[in-house]
Amino acid sequence: ISDQKPLGCWSVKHGQILTCPVVCNFETHEYIAVHDDKVLRIWKNEDINLDKAFKATLSADVYRIHSLPEGGPLVLFRGGGVRTLDVLLEAPQQEIEKVISDEVIRWSGAFMEGQQPVLIFTTEKDGDFFVYVSKPKLSSLHKYKLEQQESSKPLCFTAHITNQTVTLLCLYSNDSVYQVLIPLQQDTEEEEEEETLSKSLLLNFSVPGTVLKGTSLVVLDKDHVAVLGSLAVPGKEPRECLSIWNTKFQTLQTSKELPLGTSGQLWCYEEKFFLIHGKVLTVIMYKCETSSLAAAVGKLKDSQKPDVSSFVNWNTLEDEELVVSFQSQESVALKAESKMNLRSRRSTVAKVQPETLSVGQLLLNLKDASTYVLETELRQLMSKAPTPDLQATIGCVVTALTDRCKRNPKYYPQNFLLEIVETRDLSYSLCPDLMAVALEKKDMHLLQICLERFPDIPEEITYACLKAFLSISEAHLQNIDVNLDSVICYVDVEFEDKEVKTEIVENGFSAEMDQDMCDTKIPKETQSRSDGASCPVGLQKAALLNAVLHSAYTETFLLPHLKNLPAQQAILFLRYLYYLYVKCSEKVNTTLPGIRSPTINQIMDWMCLLLDAHFTVMVMLPEAKELLSNLHKFVRAQVRFYSELNKIEGSLRELQRLNHLRESQTYSIEVLEII
Repeated sequence: ISDQKPLGCWSVKHGQILTCPVVCNFETHEYIAVHDDKVLRIWKNEDINLDKAFKATLSADVYRIHSLPEGGPLVLFRGGGVRTLDVLLEAPQQEIEKVISDEVIRWSGAFMEGQQPVLIFTTEKDGDFFVYVSKPKLSSLHKYKLEQQESSKPLCFTAHITNQTVTLLCLYSNDSVYQVLIPLQQDTEEEEEEETLSKSLLLNFSVPGTVLKGTSLVVLDKDHVAVLGSLAVPGKEPRECLSIWNTKFQTLQTSKELPLGTSGQLWCYEEKFFLIHGKVLTVIMYKCETSSLAAAVGKLKDSQKPDVSSFVNWNTLEDEELVVSFQSQESVALKAESKMNLRSRRSTVAKVQPETLSVGQLLLNLKDASTYVLETELRQLMSKAPTPDLQATIGCVVTALTDRCKRNPKYYPQNFLLEIVETRDLSYSLCPDLMAVALEKKDMHLLQICLERFPDIPEEITYACLKAFLSISEAHLQNIDVNLDSVICYVDVEFEDKEVKTEIVENGFSAEMDQDMCDTKIPKETQSRSDGASCPVGLQKAALLNAVLHSAYTETFLLPHLKNLPAQQAILFLRYLYYLYVKCSEKVNTTLPGIRSPTINQIMDWMCLLLDAHFTVMVMLPEAKELLSNLHKFVRAQVRFYSELNKIEGSLRELQRLNHLRESQTYSIEVLEII
């Protein structure tokens, strides 16, 4: 989420439609989807083709699948039947009872009560609403009728279970939230009459001069709910907003307008809000604390909230800098994180002692401090005993340093930043400006370390690093301290036109073999530059390029940037990749020596990416012709070699089988004829 990198993507065939939200099975780490109402698909993260994933055709239409961390997936059918996934997979074509008749399911939710999963769903028929409570493992189902409300109807539902009681919250069209209590009944064999549930008013969205039209409702805790909807002010256009309400004291706790509009849906998971704002998924972290009347009406005394740090507001929604706020006695503390600052952070909203300055307040106080004081205080801050929010604190420290670098172009604490990145478990999303500042300062060593250590670098930054590495001169790199561990063991560099070549040939290719495989005649004076025998770049540049090869990426997002790479730089990079490919192929295990050396898969993937991005240009450039020709010849030789191996694969397997059958104490001479 933080850097908008898709980690997996699967598609159904043309004409098929996913008919309910995909869920994750927490126990098996598998994904579960339903397409065309009845076709169940189950697959794992490493599976590539959805069409080859597990498939089961069910006997009834599926409404929704709910996944519980400890209770497993539950499948709710449109007819009201409920099955656990395990029971369903034992006989996918089993008959599913039709519980509801002429009713339409409007909402469903799954919960755990002790060791038993409970599924609750609401239905509508001719303006009447019904509530069903199902315990699938006990084959138990209870039906209730919801008390009608004059001139208004339910818009959305949410629920939670506490002390054997289901609390169902209903958001009605009259801008009010009603509460319905449903006791979890003990299962009896006797048929029970349909019971009508009474409801009580929990909350009314009455704000002087405005009317809140809610569209989505989630429960935060026993005293707080969040509502997504539109705020209507007389004489003005309605404005969408996210608001948090205190149900205990009937007060609006806080709200924020959403100027780009939403989809009307709000999700809440692990103290984070998820909502679509404009065209992006926005994540807002929150923390609920004990409710008090003073906090609810905003009358906390100043002495009761000593810590109002600079880290706070809803700036996520404007893509501004991260600011986090804590108030020790506040009933609801909200912490908004920018999209680029989510992945590696944990919930750092905590109770702060009055005598202790928060990280935000400390950084605010150091904003105009001298360089020596700033770095001394930041070192002391990082040297504190490990705490749950230490990683986030270090990210704030790096952000403070990069902010000063941007304000003062002459300031750049290279050694301090290197020390932090090398000794701390950071990520790009914790300090998103760090690599941008390093690129501006042309700090190749820091960029190399970041590429090797950060798991979540956006493709745009990866491309910027690649372009910077290819464009910098070899002479300038000679004066830069670069980690050479990934190249020192295998790179052969030309010095004064003398070539250092490797004579070992283990994988079926040498320069002399198969000269007729390519019709292109290449002048001898140019062959040495493109035949992969010597490294086309110096040691320092090779080490930097290796760091790029190690960086994670998504092809869809990287390709548009790679197409902007200048042709000469693309050719140089391809020559280096070809050199690495030849080096890998010299060894039987296709593994380069050294620390953090590129793997054969990384090399091949980047070669394919580069050719996809620049193939048309390279075909037209005369200087790329011999490189493409040699690459084609080498790959063809590899294919021929492995084809020959495949021919004797059967004989080798037979030999292996005979070795297993042979008695250890029996002496024999056997002749195997390979045809």
